[in-house]
Amino acid sequence: MKIYKKLTPLVRLIDDDEMVLRSESFLLRMDGWQTVQYLSSEDFLKQDDFQRPGCLVLDIRMPGLNGVELQALMKERKIDLPIIFLTGHGDIDMAVSALKKGAIDFLVKPAEDERLQEAVKSAVNKNILSRERSFSLERKNNYYNLLTEREKTIAPLVANGTANKVIAIDLGISENSVKKYRSSILEKLQVRTIVELTDFLREIGKASRQ
Repeated sequence: MKIYKKLTPLVRLIDDDEMVLRSESFLLRMDGWQTVQYLSSEDFLKQDDFQRPGCLVLDIRMPGLNGVELQALMKERKIDLPIIFLTGHGDIDMAVSALKKGAIDFLVKPAEDERLQEAVKSAVNKNILSRERSFSLERKNNYYNLLTEREKTIAPLVANGTANKVIAIDLGISENSVKKYRSSILEKLQVRTIVELTDFLREIGKASRQ
């Protein structure tokens, strides 16, 4: 079973202007963030450690792969990093379109220091929470897959509060067998109460519709 590792967040800065990169990096490092600078989208795709949570501060207009094209490629490759776009005044319509496609924010160049710091803090925190939720869901699905087919049938019935005797009659098994299945289900899913079992099944989409 995989163990969740709390990796240090990393703020990626992508811009073809080195002066902009140095300025942004200095500001964000002063605010406590680790940063890495890329002069192109291509460099980011080749060199970045996508496992680390964080965000991108991304220029829209760049030679080669521009910001909007990178956004589409990241979505295609399932790279889970929120994007804060940096735009010139003439790119606002493009930035609004990017927001509709999943970008978390956009700032007009030159970005105000506090506005950039606030946007990065919000984006990184959301990414950390999103990754923790994804890991929790994956872990719970792994636990669920440890159940036998019979246990998968019985689990939602137990969660709904169906009596052991009723489950036994419906499935044509002994009440004692139901009790054993019930105990095994709670142990495998690492839950202690019916409420916890109900929440568990609901979170992974296996709760009964009854």
